[in-house]
Amino acid sequence: MELSVFNIQGKETGKIQVNDSVFNIEVNEHAIYLDVKSILANQRQGTHKSKERNEIAGSTKKIRKQKGSGGARFGSIKNPLFRGGGRVFGPRPRNYSFKINKKVKDLARRSALSVKAQNGSIIVVDQLHFDDHKTKRFVSMLNNFNLTGKRVLLVDGTPSKEVLLSSRNVQKTQVLDAASINTYDVMKAGTIIMSSNAVSTIEQQLH
Repeated sequence: MELSVFNIQGKETGKIQVNDSVFNIEVNEHAIYLDVKSILANQRQGTHKSKERNEIAGSTKKIRKQKGSGGARFGSIKNPLFRGGGRVFGPRPRNYSFKINKKVKDLARRSALSVKAQNGSIIVVDQLHFDDHKTKRFVSMLNNFNLTGKRVLLVDGTPSKEVLLSSRNVQKTQVLDAASINTYDVMKAGTIIMSSNAVSTIEQQLH
């Protein structure tokens, strides 16, 4: 598969041949679903907790006699039917994370990249380099590609300090190094700006 290469001014400077086994495979939607589900589940803290009947502070004295009142029987003031009583089957701390096979994870990332490449949502730039770390440098680059206000993922082999600092105040923008790319961030982004170094790193990692 062949993609156009641009400079940060938005002008085309050439073409690059990308690996079809990474950027142009038959998309496996179920693998993408599993990987995204795994990533989101692993981010959950799982620290939710409510007090059950045995954890409530209160008397265990029987409120009234068992029979003869004409109403329901109550054992103690900690009954879940009372205000301030214990909760029935409330949430408990738990671990939501789960693993998927490495081959499935790789297939998911290659499928996600293929979706973006086939939709024309990957922009390859020759190099990502700014002379200083001013936000206007990054915003200017987005303007050159008509991406202002859109969700953008910037991927570089090793993002420079200037790129990281100039992008951190821009909303809907995320910067990743190529080794940390994942299915969720790829699918969430509307457009991916990727350096030539990042393309090579991703191909070595996933091919």
